[in-house]
Amino acid sequence: MIYLDYQATTPLAPEAREAMLPWLAGPGEPGFANPHSPHRYGRAAAAAVEVARAQVAALLPPGGRVVFTSGATEAINLAMIGSGAKRMAVSAIEHAAVLDTARFIDPDVAVLPVDGAGLVDPDAAFAEVSDLVAVMQVNNEIGTVQPVNTLARRAKEMGALFLCDAVQGAGKIDPPQESDFIAISAHKMYGPKGIGALWVRDGVKIAPLIHGGGQEGGLRSGTLSPALCAGFGAAAALCTSLSETDRSHVERLWEKALALFEGWTLNGSADARWHGNLNLRLPGLDVGRLLSECRNIAFSAGSACASGSGRPSHVLRALGLSDRDSKTAIRIGFGRYTGDDELEQAAAAINAAARAQGVM
Repeated sequence: MIYLDYQATTPLAPEAREAMLPWLAGPGEPGFANPHSPHRYGRAAAAAVEVARAQVAALLPPGGRVVFTSGATEAINLAMIGSGAKRMAVSAIEHAAVLDTARFIDPDVAVLPVDGAGLVDPDAAFAEVSDLVAVMQVNNEIGTVQPVNTLARRAKEMGALFLCDAVQGAGKIDPPQESDFIAISAHKMYGPKGIGALWVRDGVKIAPLIHGGGQEGGLRSGTLSPALCAGFGAAAALCTSLSETDRSHVERLWEKALALFEGWTLNGSADARWHGNLNLRLPGLDVGRLLSECRNIAFSAGSACASGSGRPSHVLRALGLSDRDSKTAIRIGFGRYTGDDELEQAAAAINAAARAQGVM
């Protein structure tokens, strides 16, 4: 199986797995301890959690705190609901975790449009006053990178808080420095599933969603998993140490992929984009048939979070594509562990299957 679905999830880094193992210990070993217990075993587990917190924080701006959550969806809900904001403005291509939460809070949420390249125009974005503005750093479907720092400054000029879903960008590109809240997820940066974090700028007030034991500085009650925290921290540290290597590897694969998929149309900006995301379309392509005929390749017909819904992508619609064109798109994602030969083999199989449909 060739794995090319890095936007849905990334492979667990071996170093992250190794960091987790001591904290999955059984009877007679200290790694099973509750990190909130006061005894020696508990203090050791708590120390591991704090090491991980520092490793994750190193990927984020200074002047804020890292709150561990179950993932980015919880982090986004904590920021949006916990901020107390009532009027929301979000980009048209946000993840459902942002869009649905915004609609829950504010049924009249202002939707910030994007242009045909999938980018929000900072000069045209703020026609309405809002309490909180949410724009993602890197889009999960088409990979476009938004001018989030400029957007955040504009939001602050209007007295609004700014939330950035940085799930697809964390550990890959520079963090959104001007944000008030940043949501990230471990499993999109070679860490384990089941843990994420919300970065909260110092001085920004936020109320908890989950009540009980007062953990995480009172913002997120519940017993933390030292194993998940350690895996997250190790993955973050690896992203820091391998940032240049990872980036150059992805850029080389991007150039190769553009040549291998000659004749396909790229969705979204080619330049303002994370180049580990290749969203392509072919007129008349039956994507369901393509996926069936390329069963040994893991890639996507769109966002994995909405797969199986049968609905056209709201992201591609926002770019101005028709429903028909939106349904002819595929998403190929690659990263640290993708080999040149894997990409070449996958492209050959996908192109052959497309040619068999008579659309190439």
